[in-house]
Amino acid sequence: MKKTPRTLFEKIWDQHIVFQKDDYPAVLYIDAHLIHEVTSPQAFNGLKNRGINVFRTHRTWATMDHNVPTIDQDKPIQEEMSRKQVAMLQKNCDEFGISLYGLGHPNQGIVHIIGPELGITKPGMTIVCGDSHTSTHGAFGTISFGIGTSEVEQVLASQSILQYKPKTMNIKIDGKLGKGVTSKDIILYIIAKISTAGGTGHFVEYSGSAINNLSMEARMTICNMSIEMGARGGMIAPDEITFAYIKGRPFAPKGKEWEKALAYWKTLKSDKDAIYDKELFIDATDIEPMITYGTNPAMGMKITETIPTENDMENENQRHNFRDAMEYMGLQGGKPLLGQKVDYVFLGSCTNSRIEDYRSIAKIVKGKKKPEGLTVFVVPGSAHIVKQIEKEGLDRIFIDAGFEMRSAGCSACLGMNDDKIPPGKYCISTSNRNFQGRQGPGARTFLASPITAAATAITGRVSDVRDFIK
Repeated sequence: MKKTPRTLFEKIWDQHIVFQKDDYPAVLYIDAHLIHEVTSPQAFNGLKNRGINVFRTHRTWATMDHNVPTIDQDKPIQEEMSRKQVAMLQKNCDEFGISLYGLGHPNQGIVHIIGPELGITKPGMTIVCGDSHTSTHGAFGTISFGIGTSEVEQVLASQSILQYKPKTMNIKIDGKLGKGVTSKDIILYIIAKISTAGGTGHFVEYSGSAINNLSMEARMTICNMSIEMGARGGMIAPDEITFAYIKGRPFAPKGKEWEKALAYWKTLKSDKDAIYDKELFIDATDIEPMITYGTNPAMGMKITETIPTENDMENENQRHNFRDAMEYMGLQGGKPLLGQKVDYVFLGSCTNSRIEDYRSIAKIVKGKKKPEGLTVFVVPGSAHIVKQIEKEGLDRIFIDAGFEMRSAGCSACLGMNDDKIPPGKYCISTSNRNFQGRQGPGARTFLASPITAAATAITGRVSDVRDFIK
């Protein structure tokens, strides 16, 4: 009997169903549960109140990232809420026997950076975390998604979660990327094209020659921002690039186990005739360096374009949102962003704080200096990346350029720690969200790629990175 063709998502989903009843959510087994200090305290309290232990501690990993300071990490945390949350995570992990990579630990870092870095993230897995950008891990051919605090408790208690099956979507990008175009530009282009709701209810698989030629770091950037188009998650089929990245990492299989895992991983791809609920085809040559101008990631444009006007909006709701965004950002429709003065540059976040990002930034800024009055934060995604930056001498390039080197953490991606952008100030950021107040109350954010941000850091104004590439 001929088997029904299945997508990559369907293959992994079907393999992880513990129990399924018609018209009800599936009980889905979770291979890896990642936790941090912000969304876990209430979940642990729930377990304590019910007298329940963590069901499988060896499948749970904890780190400190959202609230932590990025300077003086060896000293007591000054901000009260941050100090309490960090202390509570330490207490809960000690009490329940969970591996914790806290401040000062060599494995500490942003939760979505350390999973792949340590080899915890592997093809064919289901991975959850109380953070929406868990979709990052989908770059390895996994079903990975963010969950709420009550669901964190659910997974801690049972290593399973109740989930309705999402629809499937394939975004195929074929062709060769142009000069200065990165994976960040790809995902910003897609979101600008289909809106923040274009992927709602779907799990997105990215495919095509442009995707296949990307590094793992670049693939993670794309999957990271899947959530910004409303998708439940994003994924890319594993291949030789994936396998080479994983091999030899601390939690990667070894010896015969490696060969066994590899044989399975090579089966993880969508069948030729698999049917998706939705498909989108993009010509890679249409993509140019991108930047956002508004207050959500879909308000994006090619860096050489002008900001749209109200007349470009399709309906009154869009016009209303556009007016609000322009007022908040202090910008005007029909004007260019090129040459716009910025006050801050943030080079970090779970979207773009890997070693590849800093190597690309260093190529742009080497031998150059930032303008007076501009503040540039360099915040690596993990303690391992901090060490690698130092080993390669990239820190000297950044310091000589006048940039501030920081320790690992979420930092100025979100206004939840000390690294906030002051009210009314403009920041070009390699992070994933530009909502009102995201980087601090009144902060104004432009999202862009690491190299576009690097070019801007040297000029102090929004710049086209292609002018810096020989």
